[in-house]
Amino acid sequence: MLNERQQMSLSKLMSKILRHSPQDFGLSLDEGDGSCAIEDLLNILRKEARWSALGLEDIEQIVRNCEKQRFEITGGRIRARYGHSHDKLSYPMAEPPTVLYHGTNNKAAPVILEEGIRPMKRQYVHLSAGLHFATLAGKRRGELVILAVDTVKAVSWGVSFYYAGNEVWLADGIPSECCSIFDNSSGG
Repeated sequence: MLNERQQMSLSKLMSKILRHSPQDFGLSLDEGDGSCAIEDLLNILRKEARWSALGLEDIEQIVRNCEKQRFEITGGRIRARYGHSHDKLSYPMAEPPTVLYHGTNNKAAPVILEEGIRPMKRQYVHLSAGLHFATLAGKRRGELVILAVDTVKAVSWGVSFYYAGNEVWLADGIPSECCSIFDNSSGG
């Protein structure tokens, strides 16, 4: 069983491999869903002396305990759910809740309210059905600002939404007209 520090370190390495640069580690991901055999990932991780004794249960611990639920295991295969910077993965189009949330910071919020939410260096804009993941994403860089996205309006503007699992929703972009600052002062 990995301790908390080991979990964080391994999770970051898995993100690097599965989300950003699989080719740097000699890993080929499935073009359709971005997955690979867990054994393939384990073999790559075990090449590093620090992780030479790594087992399947350690990978499962990371997947289970990752607060942002970045990974999923299905049928002996593992993939990063979202955030890829390599080949664009496809997700099923779905009807989102009427409001989704986007965590950002006080410097980026005015720009977003003027220009909309853009994926920047990511494949998609990341949104969440609840405040928890939006808060986790937004508090990393400065004072937290939560934006509410009116999905009904966004759909009327031609935005398609994709469900990535575990409250995470993706879109190619969100027009500024569909965004507003979320005011939680009333408790909800």
